[in-house]
Amino acid sequence: MGEERCATYRTEIGQVYLLQENYEEALEHLLVGVKAYEDKGQGSIIQPYLDLADAFVGLGNFEQALIYKDKANANSKKILEDKIVNIESEMAIKYETVKKDEALVSQAALIQQKNKTQTLIIVIASLLFAFLLSLLYFFSKNKKATKIIRAKNAENELLLKEIHHRVKNNLEMVKSLIALQSAQIEDGATKDAMIASQNRVQSMGIIHQKLYQGDNLGSIEMKDYFINLSEGILDTFNAEDQVKIECAMDNLDLDVDTAVPIGLIVNELLTNALKYAFPEKQGGTINISLEKTKNNNLKLKVVDNGVGKTAGLAPKGTGFGSQLVKLLTQQLNGTMVERTDKGTHIEFDFLINTAA
Repeated sequence: MGEERCATYRTEIGQVYLLQENYEEALEHLLVGVKAYEDKGQGSIIQPYLDLADAFVGLGNFEQALIYKDKANANSKKILEDKIVNIESEMAIKYETVKKDEALVSQAALIQQKNKTQTLIIVIASLLFAFLLSLLYFFSKNKKATKIIRAKNAENELLLKEIHHRVKNNLEMVKSLIALQSAQIEDGATKDAMIASQNRVQSMGIIHQKLYQGDNLGSIEMKDYFINLSEGILDTFNAEDQVKIECAMDNLDLDVDTAVPIGLIVNELLTNALKYAFPEKQGGTINISLEKTKNNNLKLKVVDNGVGKTAGLAPKGTGFGSQLVKLLTQQLNGTMVERTDKGTHIEFDFLINTAA
């Protein structure tokens, strides 16, 4: 019997004993099966670890149960992270392919136009009649080339929209996988981290949705984006009837490289406000505004009328969200000012003309 089949056989026997609540027999077979998997380098198993944890719980050995439960959770997290990395790689490859195709089309058009111009100069120098004929020929061919280029551009635009559509669908799948995983997690801190990751993926997915639904593939209308983002986060926290999010701003189009980090910043601030600013189902309002200043920079404000922060009290949570906001602010060459009187007032100034 092969090693892999042996491992499967022993773990299946262990599962049968586990269903019969014969935990000692189940533990013996499961340990052998898991060791066989690990000896073959198949350490990414999940269910056998969960079965071992259940067997140890049945025997009252909660310390060992927790160890194997953690191994199963770690493997689940790794599988999810690998899927996210694969999706990001596929997105990057598709984006670079479209860019190369556009560059080749543009270069071919420039070479063709240069050759025709040289031919036209030779014809003018030799004979006026030949020049007129050649001129007519040139315009005819140029019209055809322009038509081909327009058709190619339309095709590339359609392809780019399809890429954004697929990216959005892939991100939606990642979000659903995270939601399914978080539903099985009982640890509060881990579940909060999974929900935060779900909201971050959602904030990027909305941007790609706006790109393939809009007429301009290079920019995002931020007011509409903030409204959609707010609705999604309120739905995640089931707080539609508790907290109202208002976007007091004019329509503002931003390029994708600026919209994505700003969207992630607002996502973190809204998530933090809904988690901590309105305890015990307290109602309240969150205001979002984004505008261009006279020197063409950006000013972002996120204000809530919640409980604010207590002086001397350590911040709640892991602090990852705060670190992410700081890094994204630096990416946009911005500054952040926070006030906590009568709620929380956070203001950003982004020097987008010099942002990396």
